[in-house]
Amino acid sequence: MNAFFVSSTPIPSALRGFARAHSDLVALTEDPLFVSSTAQSPTRTVGLVSGGGSGHEPMHVGFVGPGMLDAAVPGEVFASPHNAQIFAASQAVAGPDGVLHIVKNYTGDVINFGIAAERLRAAGIPVATVLVDDDIATDSDDTETGRRGTGATVIVEKILGAAADAGWGLDELADLGAEVVARSRSLAVAARAQTDAHTGRPAFDLPEGTLEYGVGIHGERAATSIPHDGFEALIDRMCRELLAAVPGTPADDELLVLVNGLGATTQIELFNVHDALGAALETAGESIAASLVGSYVTALDMTGFSLTVTRLQPSWLDWWNAASRTAAFPTRGGESAHAEAVPTAAATRSAQEPTSTADSLRQRTAAGGDTDLETAVLRRFAELVEEQHAHLTELDQVGGDGDFGDNLRGGLRHATRLVDSSEAAGFAAAEAAFLGGVGGTSGPLLGLLFHELSAGYAELDADTHRETASDLWKRATAAGCAAIQRVGGAETGDRTVVDVLHPTASAFGKGFASAAQTAAEAAQATADMQARRGRASYVDGRGAGTPDAGAVGISLLFSAAAEVYEK
Repeated sequence: MNAFFVSSTPIPSALRGFARAHSDLVALTEDPLFVSSTAQSPTRTVGLVSGGGSGHEPMHVGFVGPGMLDAAVPGEVFASPHNAQIFAASQAVAGPDGVLHIVKNYTGDVINFGIAAERLRAAGIPVATVLVDDDIATDSDDTETGRRGTGATVIVEKILGAAADAGWGLDELADLGAEVVARSRSLAVAARAQTDAHTGRPAFDLPEGTLEYGVGIHGERAATSIPHDGFEALIDRMCRELLAAVPGTPADDELLVLVNGLGATTQIELFNVHDALGAALETAGESIAASLVGSYVTALDMTGFSLTVTRLQPSWLDWWNAASRTAAFPTRGGESAHAEAVPTAAATRSAQEPTSTADSLRQRTAAGGDTDLETAVLRRFAELVEEQHAHLTELDQVGGDGDFGDNLRGGLRHATRLVDSSEAAGFAAAEAAFLGGVGGTSGPLLGLLFHELSAGYAELDADTHRETASDLWKRATAAGCAAIQRVGGAETGDRTVVDVLHPTASAFGKGFASAAQTAAEAAQATADMQARRGRASYVDGRGAGTPDAGAVGISLLFSAAAEVYEK
């Protein structure tokens, strides 16, 4: 991306331009940012939502429209969208049977879509997720993260779009998506990295005659650089590795093939690749039932291409060829495709319905019980974090990127402003602040805990507040811990906030003081753990002897609660 040719806000500006160019197909919501379809099949009962970092255009916004996605949520370049964007987009397009998230297997995407799913369930909207993990270059037993999600995402979105138009329900679509992913594999190669917008130079250098083999779509380098030993030899190698990885045999089912450009590869080159791949597949005894050739999942202007093969089930080819009309996917069904499409629920939703997180939180706050003690805990927590900010920052600089103290303090300052302005009370304010405005990973994850506390306080009987509060905190802490584990995948012993929340929930049976002491001891105990999740897992060993910043930070919440309830 050349900095000379973009505005000061390139992603919002580009999306406004996209919406202007395709106003017959999509509508743009700017706060929070997402693109939605203006029409859909009347038989569709489940909304389909996907998204991810920008820089991969036309994925995903180019696949919004009748027959494919109902909404797409863009992040900044190569960065996950925020969970607040995903939540709002999902609310806008959810059908009577809920919403299905199609998520590429990158950590930021997985966590933010997971948090949005938790919020949707809390709002009474059924939700399920299809995780796309097709990149064989990252298929290793040595990592927790697994294969990346790349080119197969387009195939999943098209097939599921047709099945959704056929009236399939949420669980059926989730199962179908998982099966398509399981029968798809991809591999990418590059001769030149994408241009760094800050320097105007390639993001990484390759010696002449060298290829980056197994490159990622976020511009990340491959594990291996190889000599370029000739075009046919390269295609043959990629073909053999893909066929070895994709389940099934030629005797079972035909193949769907995607030859995808990474941004700066010409159509002439891509059709050369397709011809060579077709010949290699024929030699291997394979049969191609359908092909897609073009630049659909790019990495800005990277010079390279990816290959995706999907071993088709009999009915999938019909869905692949079913009617669709989007900005980027080749139109299926001719000019009359989806002539019966109707305006989407998002386009006709009543203005009186609450559509923002702040609206729904204000409604729940107004319906709740006594919030004086709840707000007192929140304020004392904010004071303790202010006092410990420098210490939390130092801890995070050891095993992370040093921003945890800023994020926690900033979120609590925002929460107290919401309380002071009477927009929300107590932990409803913390939920709004952390789920809707705190960046990074830890902030939104803590927002899940604040959601459970907020929901618990809203149901609390003010007349017996002190007598039942410890039970509330026990249930909310356990539920918040479970939600964080569902979204982030951490277990006890992974050196995260889970190592505090899990034992502290049980300790509430003996009161607030016991819980606070347990939390403090559990946070300190993370000093002796090896990080297996979160950013600290990438700098193995550097955090040894110092506790996890997130664990220490969340332990202060329980100290605050003890001070308020035990005085």
